[in-house]
Amino acid sequence: MPGQPVAAERGQDLLTGDFLVQLERLALVSKRTFRGRVKGERKSPHRGSSVEFVDYRPYGVGDDLRYVDWNIFGRLDRLYLKLFVDEEDLCLHLLLDASASMDFGAPTKREYGCRLAAAFGFVALVNYERVGIGIVRDRVTEGWSPTRGRTQVLPFLGFLGRVRAGGATGLNEGLASYARKCRDAGLAVVISDLLDPGGYESGLRALQEQRFDVHMVHLLAPEEMNPSFSGDLRLRDAETGEVRELTFDGEARRSYRRRLQEFLDAAERFCRSREISYHRVTTDTPVEEFVLRQLKGLLLL
Repeated sequence: MPGQPVAAERGQDLLTGDFLVQLERLALVSKRTFRGRVKGERKSPHRGSSVEFVDYRPYGVGDDLRYVDWNIFGRLDRLYLKLFVDEEDLCLHLLLDASASMDFGAPTKREYGCRLAAAFGFVALVNYERVGIGIVRDRVTEGWSPTRGRTQVLPFLGFLGRVRAGGATGLNEGLASYARKCRDAGLAVVISDLLDPGGYESGLRALQEQRFDVHMVHLLAPEEMNPSFSGDLRLRDAETGEVRELTFDGEARRSYRRRLQEFLDAAERFCRSREISYHRVTTDTPVEEFVLRQLKGLLLL
């Protein structure tokens, strides 16, 4: 019924009926073309033996050099790809960080990430795209093999409903492992707080090197953006167990905000430099608002 949550297995409420109606009108957008094992439902640019040339577009990082028009390069000293019309089989890969740091906030970043993944996956499944999931902690520890069709919506929501946060983060190893083992590249949506001392850059690069079209959704809790506590504190790292004592006074707060902004700027700058779509959101933003209003370039009405 409209307005009522759709319950996944084990009571996980992910998507409301009203939100589902709105999601049904959307489709995924990818700036790359992919060729799968079966014919897809969408028309897209692709080069083949029985396809029709339609246009050119600028070359992007990771695009296939075989499709570059070298005559144009010789005249303009710029790389352009030839575009052809064919049918595309798109696979959506949802890579969800479920390390212990994601179990923070109200709602937790893990809960918010699962709702986002549910929305993306629902859009793909109702458009007969394939959907796969990788749960990333110190490596990819769980997965949902790529599948398609409306009949998979409830099992898909059920899988997400059972995801729990815990363990250390290993984004570089986890993302790289997924990229190596995945048989079909596609649209990769990475959902994470990026709180990994080892970084995330080489993992994202590994996805691109395997020709994934990568989108980064950077989740943060409001308390991380603007901590409300102060005074003498004893803090324990949720993943390593390391304990630190500090006095969180005005100077410490200013230092925290400065380092946080440097962290956020570095993440966005890295993604932009690699032509990775970067989307940042705090968990007090309604999922519906974020998906329907702020994800242009990934979802299309």
